[in-house]
Amino acid sequence: MGKRKRESAKKLQEARAMKSYAVLRNEPSSPRKMRLVADMVRGVEVFKALGLLHFSSKHAAKPVEKLLKSAISNWEQKNGEKAESGVLYIKEIKVDAAPMLKRLRPAPQGRGYRIRKRSNHVTLQVERIESNANNE
Repeated sequence: MGKRKRESAKKLQEARAMKSYAVLRNEPSSPRKMRLVADMVRGVEVFKALGLLHFSSKHAAKPVEKLLKSAISNWEQKNGEKAESGVLYIKEIKVDAAPMLKRLRPAPQGRGYRIRKRSNHVTLQVERIESNANNE
């Protein structure tokens, strides 16, 4: 690895150490359905978002709720203080496509229809409200 590449990798690593985030990988639901849930809680205060996710009828809300609890716990661990109501908000939530499983379903006249079982990766980042005055 070259010197310039090593230095830029070190800068990225230091920047990542300052952020409090959680990552969910290979969740077996389609990215489109997960993005509906992600859009519902983006930019919202974390405890309000937990309430929204807990009482949502969407199937994808349960894994995102668990991920949000993990991100809050990560923030508490890094900052050494307890998260209280009105302190944190969801700065960024990103849903990316993961590798899909390709299957064949038998169809009439000897054909086979392809089934694509999609999955996704979710990245959620939380941040203190006071540090960013232009929250909304």
